[in-house]
Amino acid sequence: MYEYDVIVVGGGGAGLRAAIAAQEAGADVAIVTKLHPVRSHTGAAEGGINAALRDGDSWEDHAYDTMKGSDYLGDAPAIETLCQDSPEETVQLEHWGMAFSRDDDGRMSQRPFGGLSFPRTTYAGAETGHQLLHTLYEQLVKRGVEVYDEWHVTRLAVTDEERPEDRTCHGVVAYDVKTGEIAGFKANDGVILATGGPGQVYDHTTNAVACTGDGTAMAYRAGVPLEDMEFIQFHPTTLPSTGVLITEGVRGEGGILYNAEGERFMFERGYANNAGELASRDVVSRAELTEVNEGRGIEDEYVHLDMRHLGEERIIDRLENIVHLAEDFEGVDPLEEPMPVKPGQHYAMGGIETDENGETCIEGLYAAGECACASVHGANRLGGNALPELTVFGKRAGHHAGGKEIGEAKIETGKRGEYEPGDIAASVELGEVDASGEPVASDGGTEPEGSEPGGTDIVERAVANERERVETLLERDDGVHHAEIRAELQESMTQYVNVFREEEGLEQALRGIRRARGRYQDVAVADPSRTFNTDLLQTIETRNLLDLAEAITIGALAREEFRGAHWRKEHQTRKDDEWLKHTMLSWNDGDPELWFRPVVLEGEAKTYEPKTRSY
Repeated sequence: MYEYDVIVVGGGGAGLRAAIAAQEAGADVAIVTKLHPVRSHTGAAEGGINAALRDGDSWEDHAYDTMKGSDYLGDAPAIETLCQDSPEETVQLEHWGMAFSRDDDGRMSQRPFGGLSFPRTTYAGAETGHQLLHTLYEQLVKRGVEVYDEWHVTRLAVTDEERPEDRTCHGVVAYDVKTGEIAGFKANDGVILATGGPGQVYDHTTNAVACTGDGTAMAYRAGVPLEDMEFIQFHPTTLPSTGVLITEGVRGEGGILYNAEGERFMFERGYANNAGELASRDVVSRAELTEVNEGRGIEDEYVHLDMRHLGEERIIDRLENIVHLAEDFEGVDPLEEPMPVKPGQHYAMGGIETDENGETCIEGLYAAGECACASVHGANRLGGNALPELTVFGKRAGHHAGGKEIGEAKIETGKRGEYEPGDIAASVELGEVDASGEPVASDGGTEPEGSEPGGTDIVERAVANERERVETLLERDDGVHHAEIRAELQESMTQYVNVFREEEGLEQALRGIRRARGRYQDVAVADPSRTFNTDLLQTIETRNLLDLAEAITIGALAREEFRGAHWRKEHQTRKDDEWLKHTMLSWNDGDPELWFRPVVLEGEAKTYEPKTRSY
């Protein structure tokens, strides 16, 4: 067993920032990650970091833009925290050596982005995430923080009291890809989950193959509620053949969207008469798909994004890697011709319920980054707000777990005594399926008679349970291969739980997910080896995808309104009188429990009144 004060799970932007902060707070820290840190998906972020750095801009304006972009489903205290802290964190990155693009006067460059009232997106060409990741990793190495890379965390070590609010997290269990060892990592002060999003729930996504929502699913099964899972962002500009992201920075620099008829449809078709291509992402994605569905798409699939008029010098200076991506994946030279683009799954606005300090309702368990939901994005994330979320809330979680006093959170988590119950799709015949979806024993267990469970005992018990599960998977002679289940799941989610959602399709998707969970009980691992067994790990990841796909679909079926990224054919208006509340989902021993809590629109600076959202 390995033992540290703070264990950070995940080595992307949020995990690295959390580990640095915990170490600054005096904690003995280790990162446990299934990827080497600089291979983390943060490196694929292109556009930039929103921060109010210039005269004429303010964090208050940033907060208003973020609340409006969220379609008034963000929580004001969390949004104000993000916008207040982002300038300091962005400057800190620059002091650590991050290679930001520069204006002629030497200041960090900023560009316009969708949904912003001021050009406040600070960037490093079109590879901002890559630069951020390497900058933070340098700081990690400088501080001597231990990194267990290619150790795949598969289970949390959590006590089993009846109420999640009474439970404590004492560590994690991880699988060493190189040796096949299954070992416990005991955390004396806290575990911070920073494992990224669930993009592999869909088959057309900007997310890496490693983005399987591991931390979100583990926290969910441990008892932490998931919040607003129905809100999935579909980025309007991805390459049709692969889902590779084309940064919003192309449109920020002046790129133009055209349909098959050569119309600049964002203006000419009235989708966003003021902002045009720089409307928020949900607006642009719906506009593109509407053009395709009404017969004005190119090859009935995509539209064109044109940046030729910007000139080669400007493109190479600010967007050079976009040229390479278009050439490599689509065979298109964007200096000479427009790029084909279409919406693709990009980001999960919802996730593990946390407060502004990253705390969950389980003592000792924190989350930060895309896997978490401090509720800064609400129903729709603005471009440029993901990277400051990583640094701001990663730092706060690291400081809090490491014991540094940073003040009480303004929003409590796990308000189980003050919730509104919900009804889960009573009309859907789900069938008789073991709700756990697990082919072996549950995450629980019993202590030896007469023993008093302590932190070490809890971790050892979790290790024993995980070894049993892995042995069962490896020793099964025949069964269903995870790839069949995953492909079926991804196809169903892409067809029915996409940009446009209909009740019948959502019900069909939910039935399919439950069938897939039933099939997963017979899953078998084809590779019997004990080392470098990616087949085993992908089998475990598929279980996480099943649980999160179900959570997304339940939330989408429950929310009978049109808000932000969540479009419902049967409900074409935003219903503030009924739905100004967060969708919450609890695991409840595998029988999901739906409930709601109110949105917090009262901040320290102002109270945000919901208004008609237009661009």
